Amino acid sequence: FSPAVFPLSCVVQNYSWGKVGLESEVAKLVASGDPLVQIQPDQPYAELWMGAHPRGDAVIRDNRIPQKTLGQWIADNPACLGAKVKDTFQGQLPFLFKVLSVNTALSIQAHPNKELAAKLHAQFPEHYPDANHKPEMAIALTPFEGMCGFRPVEEIVSFLQNVPELRALIGEVAAEQLERSGSDDPRGVSAALRVCFTRLMKSEKKFFVDQLNMLVKRISQEAAEGKDTLGSNGDLLLRLHSQYPGDIGCFTIYFLNLVRLEPGEAMFLGANEPHAYLHGDCVEIMACSDNTVRAGLTPKFIDVLTLCEMLNYTPAPSSSKIFPAAQSQLDPHVYLYDPPVPDFTIMRIEIPASIKLYLISAMDSASILLVIQGTAVGTSTAAASEMSLQRGSVLFISANESISLHLSSPDGMLLFRACCLL
Repeated sequence: FSPAVFPLSCVVQNYSWGKVGLESEVAKLVASGDPLVQIQPDQPYAELWMGAHPRGDAVIRDNRIPQKTLGQWIADNPACLGAKVKDTFQGQLPFLFKVLSVNTALSIQAHPNKELAAKLHAQFPEHYPDANHKPEMAIALTPFEGMCGFRPVEEIVSFLQNVPELRALIGEVAAEQLERSGSDDPRGVSAALRVCFTRLMKSEKKFFVDQLNMLVKRISQEAAEGKDTLGSNGDLLLRLHSQYPGDIGCFTIYFLNLVRLEPGEAMFLGANEPHAYLHGDCVEIMACSDNTVRAGLTPKFIDVLTLCEMLNYTPAPSSSKIFPAAQSQLDPHVYLYDPPVPDFTIMRIEIPASIKLYLISAMDSASILLVIQGTAVGTSTAAASEMSLQRGSVLFISANESISLHLSSPDGMLLFRACCLL
């Protein structure tokens, strides 16, 4: 008998932008999932990687299984992925599931589509490590904010008129072109937007640092005098500038939507969509890739030319960036986040306290289950023994296997399940 359902011990990434110590949802989950782990109070706990990515392959917590990591186990047992998933994705788990705890902004970035990814990987393998696309979806665990996609043109024009430092960087010609572009000509709008954003991102370092310092000084003074700085997006500007002083990324707040998610709300980031997470905790799922084109709010490699070329310059209101969850027809406790890409789907499973026995149903895809709250004992014909589940537990479930949860918590359970529904 070889178990096909088993607990995982997952890799933590301590990137500098992460929340520190037990302020981090990642640290809290890891600490409650494995009481032996020592959380360092001054260390950032940025990401928890639940999957088989070579840079963060989960360790199998079942000593009856000879393979040490999930990646090794899948390589030896590819049928566990499910027939369709195995064939479509060449025997690889197609997604990487994560928890993120964001304290300071992540870089302004976009992920290439498959065609561009293949080209970038061939030309610059040291910066673009694979040839895959990387769509992503984030679901808030705590109030979460990020920037995503280009704002409606009238909002950008309003900033161009209220923020002279921004207008100086973009130049009068490009600014007027955007102001004149009409909503009846979406291609003209996108072209004008592309020119403005590219002018901003390619402005001379010394020039934009001077303009940024002037802007920060002006807004600080206005704020000190009790004036409303909303017309210059003052609060966010000062916050980003304190995190990344002198960074061109500070100006992107005038182009990109600010999206605020309440717990359970999601945003989907397709290829070429500019975005930057700003603050909060979320679960995130993505295609298994590391391809990121960055342009600011980061000390890492910046590729402004590629970014400005590839972006989707379609303006849209921030409300349109919130991706809806659909309640499952088959099980009212399941909410599906099913984006327009084949690589991944997430289920949010909310089990009320009144239910004492719940079935995590079988599906034709491998899946990874994360417990956010509640406790239960899990049993499965495919598991070696009973599994005790609590906050922070992570389980790998092979295709076509189910788990019975015997709930023991007075306030129900909240689970997320990542899978691939082809």
